[in-house]
Amino acid sequence: MKQELGDKIMGWDASFASRADSGDLSVGIIGLGYVGLPTAIGFRDAGFNVWGVDVSERIVNALYEGRNPLGDPDLDDMIPAPGSERWNITRNTAEATAACDVLIVTVPTPVSDDLKPDLSYVESAGRAVFEAAGKGNRKVVILESTVYPGVTTSTWLPILAELGLVEGEDIEVAYCPERFNPGDPNHGVRQVARVIGCSDPEVGESLVHLYRRLTSEDVRYVGKVEVAEATKVIENVQRDINIALVNELAQIFPELDLDVEDVLSAAATKWNFHRYTPGIGVGGHCIPVDPYYMMQRAQEVGVPAELITAARAVNRMMPRHVAGVLRELMYQSGVAAGEGRVLFLGWSYKAGVGDARETPTEPLAMNLIESGISVSTWDPYLSSDDIPDGITVVDDIGNTDGYDMVVLATAHPECMEIDWAALLTRMRTPILYDGRRVLNLDEMQAMGWKANAVGSPPRY
Repeated sequence: MKQELGDKIMGWDASFASRADSGDLSVGIIGLGYVGLPTAIGFRDAGFNVWGVDVSERIVNALYEGRNPLGDPDLDDMIPAPGSERWNITRNTAEATAACDVLIVTVPTPVSDDLKPDLSYVESAGRAVFEAAGKGNRKVVILESTVYPGVTTSTWLPILAELGLVEGEDIEVAYCPERFNPGDPNHGVRQVARVIGCSDPEVGESLVHLYRRLTSEDVRYVGKVEVAEATKVIENVQRDINIALVNELAQIFPELDLDVEDVLSAAATKWNFHRYTPGIGVGGHCIPVDPYYMMQRAQEVGVPAELITAARAVNRMMPRHVAGVLRELMYQSGVAAGEGRVLFLGWSYKAGVGDARETPTEPLAMNLIESGISVSTWDPYLSSDDIPDGITVVDDIGNTDGYDMVVLATAHPECMEIDWAALLTRMRTPILYDGRRVLNLDEMQAMGWKANAVGSPPRY
């Protein structure tokens, strides 16, 4: 799918804001994953000519065919058909860079095995764009991947210098963090507020016009790149801290014969109490990862990030804690050590999305397996290729039998709405554990289940 010949490519100049207002820009999205693909679709829907770039042959081939290559079902009906106008897909970054005024980088920013930020994708994507951009074109390159303050300039500006390019003359660099929520139609790419950081206020203000055409919510220039970078990372740090608090309370209150949900619901009657719900752990590509970026930066400047570090430790260890609770529930119910069979309902980190990245279900399951417990899972959003070795994948929930415990690990609607009474008749031991606090435990108990949940006193 190629761009029409004769399209005018100008990069940044004084007319950029007016061209953005009218949609008279070509926008390239580098990285078509869970962030990049919805972003590319959003800019196309906003009227821009879009080029999407990804190194994955699988993703590019699926998009060539008009298929959704990701596990977010909300995108199923949004992928442009083959040959659609203003929709160009390629694996060639240079091709897209030559065709675009603006390049938006949405590549992964994971952590390494030793929990250090891995910026290799940001570096390689930036290098590929800058090499193709050349001198004097003033292409606008915006990083949207989550990083700690200072990454954009410390990673990209040395590459520019190495290539003989000058920011403000050959390339314009900015940062605008993505904020949308996969699987949430009310907080998609076109419904969330955006902030933009850029060293040149004139360029930054002109980018407000670009993003205002994309989203119906507030868009503002916030000054330095580092302000926008810090904004994104602390948003997820704050969520990690709040979730860590309720997860810690979920460990304390059962020892006091209190259900944490009863306590939280009572506390929420106060006008300024912020209600969070405990769970088996924190998953996904943001909350379990971003705090390590902030911790790394704090370490570099010699400031201890004690609260952030403690919260991350609580959430990281939550699957191990829950595994201990599950083992005790089976032991007290007469299941011999090493003979338990557990069925997980759901595997992905989030309800309604087929995304297994950083799912807390995996360390929970592995902890049980280390104790000799066999683990199976049923997740209607994932394929067997998404599930680690050692886990039995269930294709038909209606044919399961002989389990000692069912754990609701992901609150997929399909998992919550199974025939609980029928499943109960096929259990060897009728233990139920709600790892997401979405089931009515009293109703399940009345049905005949030994109904338990994260943060509840045990029912044997």
